[in-house]
Amino acid sequence: MKALVAYYSETGNTKKVAEAIYEEIQWEKDIKQFAEIDNVNDCDLIFVGFPMQAFAPAQAAKDFLENQCKNRKVALFTTHAVSEDFEKLPRWIENCREAAAGSEVAGIFNCQGEVADYLLEMMISSDDAESRILGEAGATSKGQPDASRIERARTFAKEMTA
Repeated sequence: MKALVAYYSETGNTKKVAEAIYEEIQWEKDIKQFAEIDNVNDCDLIFVGFPMQAFAPAQAAKDFLENQCKNRKVALFTTHAVSEDFEKLPRWIENCREAAAGSEVAGIFNCQGEVADYLLEMMISSDDAESRILGEAGATSKGQPDASRIERARTFAKEMTA
């Protein structure tokens, strides 16, 4: 069996989760950023990681899923600004599943990641009420993903490859 951990990370949060997942896989494996991947045909499972942007997968993830993962088995993992109990998060996760339409989604992992200070400032000072709420929620993101979230990512990798 062969697994690929494919990811896109802007601030390093998703990369941390990708590396934790990669470390736990006991199969033949590889880890690469989306831009480094030409072909996934020899993979039995593709872990696809990305940050949430505008309540959905980053565009790079949508493109990768569309162009590389059709008819493939995938395990999605994502980082986002809010805690895992944020009331609107289930809809965002559903947006991830929808972005993977055409793939066999084996599972989805999500966790909070640290939001860049400039983004927090932009959200908090926004005229948009929802952006302000998200900025305030994202203020709890300092130091994320923490050790407990990384451990949950490791467990996710074990479950997906069991």
